[in-house]
Amino acid sequence: MQLHLLSARWTAQRTDWLAAAVAGFGGGGVLMLLELFWTSVVQDGNPWPATRMVAAIAMGGELLRESGFSLVVVATALALHYALGTLYGLLLVAIVVACGLEPRAVMASLAGVAFGLLLYIVNFYGVAQAFPWFTALRGAGTAAAHAVFGVAVVVFYLVLERPAWRR
Repeated sequence: MQLHLLSARWTAQRTDWLAAAVAGFGGGGVLMLLELFWTSVVQDGNPWPATRMVAAIAMGGELLRESGFSLVVVATALALHYALGTLYGLLLVAIVVACGLEPRAVMASLAGVAFGLLLYIVNFYGVAQAFPWFTALRGAGTAAAHAVFGVAVVVFYLVLERPAWRR
């Protein structure tokens, strides 16, 4: 159910959860590519420290003392990154649908930007309390990448959503 802005009438609105999950997965992929570009090209040219930071959430902080490529580390980082991207994508789509924004692509995209920036703050200032190595990734580039994540999720959802699902 949703309450339309400027209306006191509740209407049934259904979320296409499969499209939402795929949109979150795709948004996670876009974010990962942006992060790899940022660390590889703009920063020090080495993508493995950021990959190790993500994997260290599941594998422990001692992983950060190692360097170089490890298939287990990369697989763990990918699995965790895509799982979180899918989860956050589901949450974002639920918000967009609940607010009735999906027919208005610009408003839905702005909600994606806001969500992405809020996600950046939660992850790099809140979650970083438990995983302090993420403070090294704070900055405008990471914040912008998270804003792009939000827009990507919304755009993917709007493209993938099956209109018959809403009925």
